[in-house]
Amino acid sequence: MSDRIERPWALMRHHAGWADVFHIESETADSITGFYPDRETVGPPVNYSVRAVLARFPTMEAARAAREGAVLEWRKHDEGVREAETKLRDAEKAREEAWLGCLRDHANGG
Repeated sequence: MSDRIERPWALMRHHAGWADVFHIESETADSITGFYPDRETVGPPVNYSVRAVLARFPTMEAARAAREGAVLEWRKHDEGVREAETKLRDAEKAREEAWLGCLRDHANGG
């Protein structure tokens, strides 16, 4: 466990493509306790499962640099995601039209 406390800065998933820097103050085999230093109001420490940690770092600067690099990597895939979403919408529209056509055909004695 000492290795983990030597890397007390973690990235925690915030939403798709973004992670928040989290400072781990204490931990057990199952959970971590700490705070988000970048939030306007730092309230009481919060607890999470150790599974919530995306990655650990020795310094806040290292965690922030990793986060920024990961955002750039995420953005490289934006166009592919937009293309896939367009194809999905088109496929869903074709499915809906086929379903409605089938219902109408049956309603007209088909």
